[in-house]
Amino acid sequence: MSETRSLRGRMLYNIAAALICIVFLFPLYWMIITSFKTELEIFQTPISFFPKSINFNAYFEQVREDYNIFRNFLNSIIISGAAMVIAVALSIPAAYALARFRFKGRKLVILSFLITQMLPTSLTLTPLFIIFKNMGLYNTYLAPAIADATIAIPFSVLILRTYFVTIPRELDEAAKVDGCNVFTAFVRIMIPISISGVVVSIIFSTLFAWADLMYAFTFINKQNMWPVTSGVFNFMQRYGTQWNNVMAFGVVSVLPIILLFTFLQKYIISGLTNGAIKG
Repeated sequence: MSETRSLRGRMLYNIAAALICIVFLFPLYWMIITSFKTELEIFQTPISFFPKSINFNAYFEQVREDYNIFRNFLNSIIISGAAMVIAVALSIPAAYALARFRFKGRKLVILSFLITQMLPTSLTLTPLFIIFKNMGLYNTYLAPAIADATIAIPFSVLILRTYFVTIPRELDEAAKVDGCNVFTAFVRIMIPISISGVVVSIIFSTLFAWADLMYAFTFINKQNMWPVTSGVFNFMQRYGTQWNNVMAFGVVSVLPIILLFTFLQKYIISGLTNGAIKG
């Protein structure tokens, strides 16, 4: 009897998981099939859940002379890579210091990281614009990269701190006995042990920068330097809402993120769950 109940419970969980998966993946599916439809088929009634004929014109539109998405892809890679390097380079030692060292105001610093997560992006646009303008960073890749890093750093610090907190301090003492100082122990022991958290930090720092539109659009006004998000927005402004083209741009822009999550999902799941449980 108990086995029957257990089997029935697992079936209900599987059915619920499948339904939730369908709900969350349906927008992605709709975006993909819409990109292969013609404008006429998109607005026909009744709606079709699969295109009558596969149409690749929306994808060919992305590489025409006046708009080339590959250039925007390169810009996104540069900005996202720079933001990721800045965020990870600063958040790892910051998280280690908050986890390992006792100093006045430590709890206030941790609270400040939480508060910065609540600030809307629009609130920081004007002060950042003034700072970057005075520093000569306006219309450079570094301006949106630094701005995106300000979003990624608090998240990364809070995630990584939970890893460093749970590492036994005896490892620090053992490293000192073996001749390591604080820095070498941090590099050789702490970072390898917390590799899941580091990977999560790398992925989400990249994701925050890749999905950004506001910072890139504000701090860069040269079209040939815009990332994918700004390029798609500009395309919509110039040529109207051609939904098959817009959805094709969306498919291409999210494809790298989907591949990233697919190949690194083991690290992402373990990184987020371990950080949440151990913190």
